Amino acid sequence: MQNSLLAKYSGAVPRYTSYPTAPHFYEGIDCGKYAQWLGELGAGQDISLYLHIPYCDRLCWFCACHTKHTLKYEPIAAYLKSLKREIARVGSLVSRDAKVSAVHFGGGSPTMVAPEDMVDLMKALRDAFAFGDDVEISVEMDPNDLDEARYDALAAIGMTRASLGVQDFNPKVQKTINRIQTFEQTKSVVDAVRARGVHSVNCDILYGLPYQTLETLETTVRDIISLSPDRIALFGYAHVPWMKKHQTMIPEDALPGIEERFRQMTRAATMLVEAGYEPIGIDHFARPDDRLAIAARHGKLRRNFQGYTDDAAEALIGLGASSIGQLPQGYVQNMPATGEYERLADADGLTVVRGIELSEDDRLRAHVIEQIMCRFGFSFNGVRSLYPQVGEVVIAEAREFCARNGDGICEIVNDDFRLTEAGKPFARSVAAVFDSYLANGKGRHSVAV
Repeated sequence: MQNSLLAKYSGAVPRYTSYPTAPHFYEGIDCGKYAQWLGELGAGQDISLYLHIPYCDRLCWFCACHTKHTLKYEPIAAYLKSLKREIARVGSLVSRDAKVSAVHFGGGSPTMVAPEDMVDLMKALRDAFAFGDDVEISVEMDPNDLDEARYDALAAIGMTRASLGVQDFNPKVQKTINRIQTFEQTKSVVDAVRARGVHSVNCDILYGLPYQTLETLETTVRDIISLSPDRIALFGYAHVPWMKKHQTMIPEDALPGIEERFRQMTRAATMLVEAGYEPIGIDHFARPDDRLAIAARHGKLRRNFQGYTDDAAEALIGLGASSIGQLPQGYVQNMPATGEYERLADADGLTVVRGIELSEDDRLRAHVIEQIMCRFGFSFNGVRSLYPQVGEVVIAEAREFCARNGDGICEIVNDDFRLTEAGKPFARSVAAVFDSYLANGKGRHSVAV
């Protein structure tokens, strides 16, 4: 039965960190529209900031992020100047009555930024935006970049969460994906950030990597558990060489098949639950006292471009090349090409080149898809309350899907649409049922398991 479900529901679908998804953004959303939307943010609204650093001193072959390789600091220094111009311009358009509740530094490798430049970057943010109390500041970290000065700089900017990509500790797997990172290196980072008062550590693990086996993955999971991270993300490797050319460096014949990927996923998840972590959505795990676990238990779990979050901010402002922003009115994306981004930022400060304005149907489907991804179902009464004009359309689709689905992956209970235990591993595929854009063929996606 399980193999037949895998064959049917493991096809390529979006990860649904947004809806509509990025392939459906269009050029009609420009800097003028973005400036208008920013100006409409006001009193009582929380905002999150995401800063993208699109540079790495090594390229990991598995990575699907927007980044480029450099061994020189000059390109990073030039980029930071343009980034600060964008920060100042965007901040000038946002009311000081809107407060920053979270800042996330992503990449690429934000820890490539020199210590003094990281401190200067945070000063630019605080000068441009009004910060609330107890702001969460998270940084994606590469252990190979870090030294005492960088640790001190991250402490100086008030980092509260450190996020470490681990993937797999097996040397053969690491060599194949060009990510050499020992357990000892990783432990040293965890110890260093905790010694500086960081209250939350996240580790990423990948399954489905070349030459990865159940045994190598089990060893990695045990090693990660020994570090006692507060959160663990268990991602399936997304092989998208048509989009990220460096992934052609990975030998496809060394990749595990769908059934092996599923075994790896379920085994790792079982180990994490047995170690006391609570499952969060489709691929996150957290200690019971972690804010993510608490949000999930209270029905307040959210999903955005950083994955699962407890961040309740109404607006996510993306800063830097390729960054995507999520505002109440819709989505915007900055110029992806770094050189062109710098030119636009230096000229005007705004760099948006595309996006999408949300219709009422978009908002309805975004709500339903987020509910499925976060809570494995949605309430019909909740839909009717939030979207009285259009909600019945999706309710009818849910009833029809359950009626014709003979695989036992979903059910309707007490006027709620729910995934069964058999259906939960295929939440992305079920969410795709409610995606009205997917059939138009824009974009190619990774497998759902």
